[in-house]
Amino acid sequence: MKNKIILTILFTFFVSQISLAADSVDAGKKDTDINYTKAIKLIKKAKKLEKKNKNDSAKENYEKALGYLVVSFGKNQNNADTLNYLGFATRKIGDYKNAEFYYKKGLKIEPNHVGINEYLGELYVITKRIELAKGRLEVLKNCNCEEYNELKEIIEGTKKYKY
Repeated sequence: MKNKIILTILFTFFVSQISLAADSVDAGKKDTDINYTKAIKLIKKAKKLEKKNKNDSAKENYEKALGYLVVSFGKNQNNADTLNYLGFATRKIGDYKNAEFYYKKGLKIEPNHVGINEYLGELYVITKRIELAKGRLEVLKNCNCEEYNELKEIIEGTKKYKY
């Protein structure tokens, strides 16, 4: 698994270098990010598989999603949503260190990103850093969103959470 993580990081770097060169060629061309779209579909599928306790299949889908997200990130390194899902998928395969890296990078772009703040809070709960999780909850307190309530319940231990 560590080899996969290292390869993912190296691949991210490689793709980002290619994308910098390609940016000048693609300037002015409006392109929907098919890689991001494919990744989101795989993540949704993985979540459904988790609910059915098909964890190995779910993990495979998260790993496939990571491949697409890395390519998407290489094309646009300033997209907080991509970083949110990079963190999420990475966390779901058990790589908490890199998940935290992606979440924090996303928060530098969009500090009030609801998804990142919730998921980073969940990561802090998983890694037993409750005070930091409460800090993410504080950021979400005025969002009037379900992410606030979910994170609050996870921190309080009133919601069962499958890591």
